[in-house]
Amino acid sequence: MRRLLAGLHPAETAHLLESLPPTERKICWPLINPDLRGDVLSYIGEEVRTDLMTEMDTADLINATEDLDTDDIADILQDLPDHIVHEVLRAMDSQHRRRVEAVLAFDEDSAGGLMNTDVITVRTDITLEVVLRYLRMLGELPENTDSLYVVDHDDHYLGTLRLSQVVSRSRSLLVSEAMSHQVDPIPANMSDRDVARRFEKHDLISAPVIDKDNHLLGRITIDDVVDVIRDEAEHSMLSMAGLGEDEDTFAPVRRSVNRRSVWLGVNLLTAFLASWVIGLFDTTIQKQVALAVLMPIVASMGGIAGSQTLTLVIRSMALGQINDKNQRWLLRKEFLVGASNGIIWAVAIAIVTVIWFNSLSLGVLIGTAIVINLIAAALAGVTIPLTLKRIGIDPALSGSVLLTTVTDVIGFTAFLGFASMFIV
Repeated sequence: MRRLLAGLHPAETAHLLESLPPTERKICWPLINPDLRGDVLSYIGEEVRTDLMTEMDTADLINATEDLDTDDIADILQDLPDHIVHEVLRAMDSQHRRRVEAVLAFDEDSAGGLMNTDVITVRTDITLEVVLRYLRMLGELPENTDSLYVVDHDDHYLGTLRLSQVVSRSRSLLVSEAMSHQVDPIPANMSDRDVARRFEKHDLISAPVIDKDNHLLGRITIDDVVDVIRDEAEHSMLSMAGLGEDEDTFAPVRRSVNRRSVWLGVNLLTAFLASWVIGLFDTTIQKQVALAVLMPIVASMGGIAGSQTLTLVIRSMALGQINDKNQRWLLRKEFLVGASNGIIWAVAIAIVTVIWFNSLSLGVLIGTAIVINLIAAALAGVTIPLTLKRIGIDPALSGSVLLTTVTDVIGFTAFLGFASMFIV
């Protein structure tokens, strides 16, 4: 096993560990080369990484983080107790420690928490020949270096100098003549989601990070942005089930039960609310058994229609496409979509109901309920995520539960309410 693990890339080793149950994971972890453990930890999800680091002493953690990039070290240290963090930082040389502390000073989900401080800077008043000699003197460039950053004597960001320009332009040119101003710097407090969006729009490989005074702090590279995009996709998918994006598939039973029970409890409360609405019409249902047979159709159609709108809106919010100016237009559009689909499927369901139960009134009743519920579902699919975001709640986490409650309550109320008024 040790020989096999030694031949794997750290990312492949991390994937292997995440694919193992906890017992096998603890057997495999000590067999990994201690010099590679830091790289492996940088590729592992937060929950699994925390479990593995609890098995390591401070000396092992210091050794594991010794050669990692600054941003990877910061990610690992954020999962450790404060006293261990201080021990690890104390073991670093002063320059390395200052770099890590600079990243730790920012929120984990911001550009500052995402950046790496291994930047190469040049001045405007030197020639490309001097730049080339400087790069040869360094001997090695940081990974994913496609540009050098141009700063003044106070480290204010001025622009970028692409390596392609350095090697292809006349060596007598000054940096000020070959540099570019096309890459806008990223504020350190920008959210990682906005950073990923900027990389996507401008096809960036790296971008500079600045503070509020335009001082260059570091850079963000495409490999970090890919991680953000992946995490966002996992977050959107798992949040709808009440799970975190770093959820360990092979976590112990007790931990999984504790996490999922909370979400089941919330769903149970909403289910009781829908059941309470049905209970208000128990007499109506007893008199017309066909209502009980048709109720799931009303709830299901509303739930599916609402989920379509909700998913579309949450995605658009994540991409930054929805703002105060177009919300009303989107609400009107979804209302028309809901009404149109409601009429189309109301007619189809009404025809089937008339043939099935030989009752025209029952067909008209369920058709009317379908139209009302699909319109309500479309409106709820837009307003619920917007409202949740406005009050600071993640729409992906609780939007689906609230939507299901709304469509069930409105659908059952319309269907059974009309039935008690006009049929029974």
